Amino acid sequence: MQLNIKYFGQISEITEINEECIDFSGDNVSDLLEVLHSKYKNLENKGFKVAQNQELVSEATKISGQDIALLPPFAGG
Repeated sequence: MQLNIKYFGQISEITEINEECIDFSGDNVSDLLEVLHSKYKNLENKGFKVAQNQELVSEATKISGQDIALLPPFAGG
């Protein structure tokens, strides 16, 4: 399946892009993170949230949407 992945904040600084489309054959978010960690080694040391179709999801969540976002930690105020 084709995924559209958007990177924000310090995550986009690590990947050096804001957005990309990738072919993904895994099942869940943890499978996707393995792919991204192998592609972008510095992501492994960063804490971030994953959103699918504009909803925060866990690593166990099945990939069912095509829009994925990696969101860095942020502070409210």
